[in-house]
Amino acid sequence: MRLLPFGLLLVLASGLSIILIYITGISNIDPNSRLSAQDLDALQALQSSFQQCVSANGLGLRAEFETDNCHVTMKFPDDTVSKWSDPKSGEIEGLSHEFNLCEAVATWEQVRNSTTVLTKEYIDALPNGWKDYAWRRINKGIQLDNCRNKSLCMEKLSLVLPLTPPYYPRQFRRCAVVGNSADLLKTKFGKEIDSFDAVFRQNGAPIQNYSEYVGSKSTFRLLNRGSAKALDKVADLYDAGKEALIVKTTIHDIMSKMIRAIPILNPVYLMLGTSFGSSAKGTGLKALEFALSVCDTVDIYGFTVDPGYEEWTRYFSESRGGHTPLHGRAYYQMMECLGLIKIHSPMRADQNRVVKWLPSPSIVTAGRIASEKLLARFGAGSADPLGQCSIISKQQNSKKPPTSLRKAALEHQKYVKGATLYPLEHNPNHGLLCTVPQ
Repeated sequence: MRLLPFGLLLVLASGLSIILIYITGISNIDPNSRLSAQDLDALQALQSSFQQCVSANGLGLRAEFETDNCHVTMKFPDDTVSKWSDPKSGEIEGLSHEFNLCEAVATWEQVRNSTTVLTKEYIDALPNGWKDYAWRRINKGIQLDNCRNKSLCMEKLSLVLPLTPPYYPRQFRRCAVVGNSADLLKTKFGKEIDSFDAVFRQNGAPIQNYSEYVGSKSTFRLLNRGSAKALDKVADLYDAGKEALIVKTTIHDIMSKMIRAIPILNPVYLMLGTSFGSSAKGTGLKALEFALSVCDTVDIYGFTVDPGYEEWTRYFSESRGGHTPLHGRAYYQMMECLGLIKIHSPMRADQNRVVKWLPSPSIVTAGRIASEKLLARFGAGSADPLGQCSIISKQQNSKKPPTSLRKAALEHQKYVKGATLYPLEHNPNHGLLCTVPQ
């Protein structure tokens, strides 16, 4: 009789060993095994073009790759003088910065096809969207905890929560995103910036008294938490009703009161953002994300700190703490050499400057498909534009996009079969939430 428990124990131990061996084996599988020879060639072609592009356009920057096809180190020249230091540790910013090129090319492709404004449709389509998600976009409070009182949550969000997306991919042709760097004062880009179809600005950056340097046109203004809480001051910077205000963080009761009290005549929306991890942060990146989600091409001004900078400063105020200028400069150079943006600065003042050695669209597309497979993205490698939809939900109130949209925007709607694609915030599978007409 004593043999029976012993035998059972032996069987359980053997089974556990098999499971551990299986798990260990799975964890040690080479990610490259997911790729075909054609995929590996695509990544190598992307790397080669990317390296040459950085070398030709990076003003001394160079790109060096590891052996895993994805990790790239952007290195500044050894004689670069780093002026920024961490306010806590006092550590000087380094001259090399690591990025994941595969993650970048796969994520930004999703951004180009996604709707990035929070809508009621999005919250409704999420499993437990009102209970698990909506309350995090509202100021803290016991009554709002997990939106147990859904009506109160809806009331709090009502001023900034459209039913369906107000903006669509490819709605605008040429767009300019204007940063806040003091580099803008070195070149009079004003008329050039005003020539774009849409212009994006950030926080409280003024136009008055600076128009010859930063232009006078403004279509969108991206706001961080501090600027959103001082919305009445931001509203004084432009003619009421012209700019759309996009708030990148949570909404606050104080902001809702200001919209009613002043009143703010401009449309105000919440940003539904993609997670870029620790690679790049800040309002500037969110402005680029929003612009890339609604524009065919994006040019940036006032983002870069070219060689010889002394400190990170705004064009309209004192030195800006908390930024890592070289890190941001390296990330934006990576974006330019993926064909996402075009950088303008005092050292790149020619509006007709050609980005040399830019990877062709076919190389970027093939590299993106290979990257999705390597990263095990949801729907990786699928020719179906809805292949990355980890959640698909029917629209409760089907609403066609405005007929006034550009042809490119309407064609994009047909391309995705009329669906609305939303980025899923911090989703581990990097899928999309898609809603389709009934």
